[in-house]
Amino acid sequence: MLRTSHVPVRALTTAKWSRCISTQTHAEPSRGPSMSMMGMMGSKKEREEGDISSVFASLAGEAAKPLPARFGELKQKIVGDEANQRSLVESWSRLTSRLREVAEEVDRKKQDCIPQITYDDLVSSPTSAVIDSIKTSGSLIVKNVIPRETAERWLEDVKQYIQGNPEVKGFPKDDKQVFELYWSKTQLLARSHPRSFSVQKSLLRLFSSEGSDNDVSLNVPLSYADRLRIRHPGDSQFALGPHSDGGSVERWEDETYRNVYKEILRGKWERFDPWRIGDRVKANQNIYDGPGSCGVFRAFQGWTSLSSTGPNEGTLRVYPFIKELSAYVLLRPLFREKQSRSSLTNDQYLSPSNWELDLNLTSTAFPGSPLARCQEYNDVTHPHLELGRSMVSMPRVEPGDQAWWHCDTIHAVEPTHKGLGPSAVLYIPTVPLTLQNIQYIKDQRENFTSGRPAPDFPGGVGESGFVGRGLEGDVVGKEGRQAMGLEPFDLGGSLSEGERELRRQANEILGF
Repeated sequence: MLRTSHVPVRALTTAKWSRCISTQTHAEPSRGPSMSMMGMMGSKKEREEGDISSVFASLAGEAAKPLPARFGELKQKIVGDEANQRSLVESWSRLTSRLREVAEEVDRKKQDCIPQITYDDLVSSPTSAVIDSIKTSGSLIVKNVIPRETAERWLEDVKQYIQGNPEVKGFPKDDKQVFELYWSKTQLLARSHPRSFSVQKSLLRLFSSEGSDNDVSLNVPLSYADRLRIRHPGDSQFALGPHSDGGSVERWEDETYRNVYKEILRGKWERFDPWRIGDRVKANQNIYDGPGSCGVFRAFQGWTSLSSTGPNEGTLRVYPFIKELSAYVLLRPLFREKQSRSSLTNDQYLSPSNWELDLNLTSTAFPGSPLARCQEYNDVTHPHLELGRSMVSMPRVEPGDQAWWHCDTIHAVEPTHKGLGPSAVLYIPTVPLTLQNIQYIKDQRENFTSGRPAPDFPGGVGESGFVGRGLEGDVVGKEGRQAMGLEPFDLGGSLSEGERELRRQANEILGF
């Protein structure tokens, strides 16, 4: 990763914040700023207007483009010396064998691969067996989070907001279903609901912050403004294929991000712990700041259901084995096929004997990893995942239930909504307090005040002139207001010194 000289964030005051920018230098601007510099930047540059199709190369109809020559050098650096190369080859054999077992298990169990737990059980005392199943899958359903009547009212309220503001942008343009809305009163209420915060804190406790205690608080969820979806019965346009968030080539290109997966890249994927936060909080997941980039670390992605939706009704699909998929995603660019699929049976093609380390310095292939967009997957780019049978639809949810998936999880949307009613959700992730994340919240607060889209999303005037837009007074509760950067975080009580200092710095960034 490109390193720059910098003043430590810990030493910065709000007054010094913008002044640090002028001291930064770039030896190679095309690689983008380092994370240390990103953490000291002021307001994010507004993105071009658009909709969700700009995030995904597949939805935008964008063909794959060769990556710059430096990615060939990067691949050779990761592959390393002969000893590491042997470890990688051996681990690839073990992993691809395990992936075949996983595909057969998912094919057999279907929805039973996804743990389900009630709100009360999750926030009180989930059993060790349930926790283990969540950590194996990386996905879960939490039942009865929001009262059903409340969630159903939210759906009607947001429909009225859309009807009252017909100029709202959405995808697809001729039948809007994924709306560029961030500041409706409904979304503000949902993000600041106390039961939702309780779920998020319970999910954050699944992670270990060992080694990063001073850099992250697993006790303070922040409010990240995202879109909403009301998918219509019969729709097949919002056919969002398998993908994962948190950048694409950044996983390998950013040294800090790559360090999250160091056990995998040393040929010891079985030792990888996807639930250890570690360097995730400092990683640069947004080197190129394109439409598919994200400016925060989201521990979990999630949505709150506003409708009754089950398999084949336009719902979410996930790959429900988080460790195995993480290992394959990181190793896949390092290997290449010897013979093409066309000349072999499926078993012969997927066999470890048909794959070898890619030691060609001119090879810049990182499959499904376009610059400035999400990481995407299909049976050509990632054949060993056997996505056709290893992606499983979420079990049926009712209004007020929530679906959650680990930040590395491969997920998709069912290609066709075959149900009879709307498939409606509010996208609300779990975002822990970090300095990088609170800087984003500061920028997001400015956009909220003006009614413009959240910083990570397509820009423009947004909802600034909308009738009935949510305002600061609609963010209820102390915890909800703190999560939006509208009130300072508490510094008293039985906090660790690391957490107290993190909160103090966060308050300083927010101007309190």
